[in-house]
Amino acid sequence: VEKRLELVKQVSHSTHKKLTACLQGQQGVDVEKKSVRSPSKKLPLTTLAQCMVEGAAVLGDESLLGKMLKLCGETQDKLAQELIFFELTIEKDVIEPLYDLAEVEIPNIQKQRKHLAKLVLDMDSARTRYYQSNKSSGLSSNLQPTGAKADHVREEMEEAANRMEICRVSEYYFKCQ
Repeated sequence: VEKRLELVKQVSHSTHKKLTACLQGQQGVDVEKKSVRSPSKKLPLTTLAQCMVEGAAVLGDESLLGKMLKLCGETQDKLAQELIFFELTIEKDVIEPLYDLAEVEIPNIQKQRKHLAKLVLDMDSARTRYYQSNKSSGLSSNLQPTGAKADHVREEMEEAANRMEICRVSEYYFKCQ
């Protein structure tokens, strides 16, 4: 499970990094600052569209080249808007969840598993002390040891088992999310 978890973390991290590198526009800009309506001037498609529309204005609507440049400029501008919309969607629906998986959820799972392993060791240790207390009291295996010390050891064992079970349940719940 640990090896599989590490592989998932590596794949998520690598995929997140490559997807982020694939985005052509507005990398590193807050989502609130990005807008499909106002594409970045740095985006090559937007710059090309602006150049074509300006060229069409210079040539005028009467010329065939001017009309073609205006139509192509408007088309390029729409393409730029679609590209920005696509990139925003990819960031929101793919990149951010991959980042959360690789950098938040998997480390939390690993931390929870280490905590569970510690609790299992604590429970095993309490169980061993309880059985040793049973043996040292000289009672048969059917009878429970008596006395304050035996009760204390039994309570320790039960508390350790409860903590371990709570951790196990919370780990299961965490995996199901």
